[in-house]
Amino acid sequence: MRRVFNALIAPVLAFALPQMAAAQDCQPSSHTVQPGETVFTIANHYFGDAEKWTLIYYSNEELLKSAVFQVSPGDDLVIPCVAGQRKADATPLLQDNAEMKLVTGSNYAPFTDRGWPGDGMVTELVNAALETTPNPVSYSVTWEDDWSKHLFPMLDSKQFDMGFPWLKPDCASTPNNERCKNFHFSDPLVEVLILLFVREGSGITYEQDADVIGKTLCRPEGYFTHDLDRPGREWLKKGLIKLVQADSPKACFQELLAGRVDAVTLNVFLGATTIDDMGLRGAVVPLDKPLSVEGLHVVISKKHWRGTTHLYRFNAGLAALKKSDRYAQIVSKHLGEFWDQLKTQ
Repeated sequence: MRRVFNALIAPVLAFALPQMAAAQDCQPSSHTVQPGETVFTIANHYFGDAEKWTLIYYSNEELLKSAVFQVSPGDDLVIPCVAGQRKADATPLLQDNAEMKLVTGSNYAPFTDRGWPGDGMVTELVNAALETTPNPVSYSVTWEDDWSKHLFPMLDSKQFDMGFPWLKPDCASTPNNERCKNFHFSDPLVEVLILLFVREGSGITYEQDADVIGKTLCRPEGYFTHDLDRPGREWLKKGLIKLVQADSPKACFQELLAGRVDAVTLNVFLGATTIDDMGLRGAVVPLDKPLSVEGLHVVISKKHWRGTTHLYRFNAGLAALKKSDRYAQIVSKHLGEFWDQLKTQ
């Protein structure tokens, strides 16, 4: 797959082909995998670009989750279609004086960002889930760009009912984690691939966890590390890898270029953006196998007297949304926007 990324990941999900732009009501189609086909050849066939493999992944997440890039003859894949216009969805229940108050923050594209249609993909998914839920209620969304305030004090003190989007630690293994002790988590709104980025030609591979043992990884300070210590892995607890926590994603890639770390580990979108900003396309590439897949969730304080009621209502709406075409349309629209913007920068 690395050859597919030599131009980097920039247009991985650039959906809007000219013929699709003309179709305002286009519908997903199906494809039965033939011998010799891969996610890359299928993406190239339908979208004219093998780098758009992630379009195939996110439309067939349940099938591909265990082996992200592997398809077998006879597999039935959904081939998504996105209309050319990327307008924000209507939000009839979004009101200033609302029964339910939510808090989020910007500068987290493509998930939450006030400069995006609908204020970002996750924002629109939350809107749609709340509209789809049984007995929907009015809601408001407050933007606080200092994310450190969201959990404590805003949600913990019940200034707001729910917040989004947040990663969920491995609460089964770490029940005393601050987030696990204090907050309920919704079902995942969307799941994000966490990749390893290496220097082109480094010879580093990742097919199984044993390939990472003894390596030095960089992840920015303050970012989660629970995936590095999950059960059966415990790389940090057992000292099986060295983790460098640089000041920023850019600083991590500088460490990589200087040869002081073997790989940088970030989500696919942040990695792509940073590599593009630093002019490193082709010099730094992601490895095929994701290090982990992390969900983004709505959270609510366990102190909230209606916490479980709100959570049930939201999860019911999200489940109904995921069964509809609207969910796929929202995800595709925003990921397409992200990669198109990156491509034109």
